[in-house]
Amino acid sequence: MKELEAALILADYISDIPDFPQKGVVFKDISPLLRQKFPETVERLYSLCSWDEVDVVVGIEARGFILGAALAQRAAKGFVPIRKKGKLPPPFFSESYSLEYGEDTLEIKGNDTPLTAVLVDDVLATGGTFQAALKLCRKANIQVDCTLVLIDLKFLHQDLESPVPIHSLLPID
Repeated sequence: MKELEAALILADYISDIPDFPQKGVVFKDISPLLRQKFPETVERLYSLCSWDEVDVVVGIEARGFILGAALAQRAAKGFVPIRKKGKLPPPFFSESYSLEYGEDTLEIKGNDTPLTAVLVDDVLATGGTFQAALKLCRKANIQVDCTLVLIDLKFLHQDLESPVPIHSLLPID
């Protein structure tokens, strides 16, 4: 019960912005949360995964970078960015996907040696970005053992199948 109360307190720092970035989408603005409760948010996310066998944290552009880099620092692990198309020099792997309001492509650098990772993003909505990130990690020789998202909009991805546990501070049914 104490964890639920703490999560609800954090939820008070997240604003809904209707019709952004386009009509029909409700954007979750985490800026107030980052400004006022960032250390607490990082600690709560950190507590959701086991870190013993983790080599790196993989963060998804853009807000997943913020949380992922802070978690990598907290866990004393490396950080691997998943970038939007055109932001990484070659060679890289790419994966295109559909999202709530269009299509996009993500890219990641490869690794010669296998790595074990925690995958981090801010919001899990329809699951397109999440699925693309998992595919990219496999292509890049990175095994994802745990996934952390700040906000999980479960009602948007009820049939999402995940090969790894998805942990969230703020699950919304």
